[in-house]
Amino acid sequence: MTLPDSVVRLAKESGTGPEPVCFFAYDLGALRAHVTRVTALLPDRCHMFYAMKANSQAPVLEALAPLVAGFEVASGGEVAKARAVDSDIPVIFGGPAKTEQEIAQALDAGVTRLHVESELELHRVSAIATEKGRDCDILLRVNLRGPFPSATLAMAGRPTQFGIDESALPSAVKLAKDAPGIRLTGFHLHSLSNSLSSPAHLEMLDLYRRKVEGWEREFDITCEVLNVGGGIGINYGDLDAQFAWEQFTEGLGALVADTFPEHWREIDFECGRFLTAACGYYATEILDVKTNHRTTYLIVRGGTHQFRLPSSWQHSHPFTLVETDSWHLPTPRPETYREPVTVVGELCTPKDVLARDIPVERARPGDVLVFTHAGAYGWEISHHDFLSHPHPEHHYLP
Repeated sequence: MTLPDSVVRLAKESGTGPEPVCFFAYDLGALRAHVTRVTALLPDRCHMFYAMKANSQAPVLEALAPLVAGFEVASGGEVAKARAVDSDIPVIFGGPAKTEQEIAQALDAGVTRLHVESELELHRVSAIATEKGRDCDILLRVNLRGPFPSATLAMAGRPTQFGIDESALPSAVKLAKDAPGIRLTGFHLHSLSNSLSSPAHLEMLDLYRRKVEGWEREFDITCEVLNVGGGIGINYGDLDAQFAWEQFTEGLGALVADTFPEHWREIDFECGRFLTAACGYYATEILDVKTNHRTTYLIVRGGTHQFRLPSSWQHSHPFTLVETDSWHLPTPRPETYREPVTVVGELCTPKDVLARDIPVERARPGDVLVFTHAGAYGWEISHHDFLSHPHPEHHYLP
């Protein structure tokens, strides 16, 4: 993959200092352009919220705030970050483990809706909203039975901690209708993560439509808002074969116009990875090159404690090698030439692997590996202080 000149320049300039190169860079201009295109293609009634769990750094949120319908949060800490960026932007609050303090914080912060995941949580929201003398709009998150198309992670259709089992929905709806301080406005259905097939994703949304129409009849309720979750993915294994957003939104437009009831005034998406992944880069310097048991290793500054995504998803993350000509040690500079390499970090565990058996033309200590599509679930999900290594720098490119 061809890297932006600004990232290459940053990698080479960083290598002139006393410390090995190790940084995240975020191309905010590319982020704005991508998200502007994504949201422009959405049909009427469809809204794109940004799932902050993917990357909640303030410059990223500030770049996104004018472009998205709002932020989707999953903790009180994320509520605070959202409000620090914009005191008025719509915020929707999901997650399976909201504390009473977080629910109260969310109501005080003026969140738009809460996505409720159990009957006990319904009772909690009702009690807190009633105590505060206000009504709280909620969606019920439902763990559907499926079947669903394949994706990297299944969030429903099997036992998970997410949502209300579809078989328990009658009891939950009755409670939501009767409990004070609550206004049931619709449903939240997030069943897959990292879906890569636009036709399959459309089929899943049509399943959602049929399910919710059936619940409206069964429970004598009116759905105003349908949240179809996020789950639209990034193909890390083949960067040229990404989710076909334009094709998807064309089909979505027909699906919404022809089949979604008009009283469903809002169809919400809450994407994270799909919006921010491609804007991010993780650059790390090769510290050593060596061969053990016929496997050639590139040992880098950094690793899964800074960029846990490859280990978490068990894939080889794509990277581009930036060569550097300077070599300051009075020793031979080892190299590997035209052979596959495994990239590992500086942690004392054999699981600290970023990529396996990847062919490279040449690699030497002092060269820099730049991992692309590192703008989501990289630094945010990593165990930063394991072994107490220095943290990487963070750069925000305009």
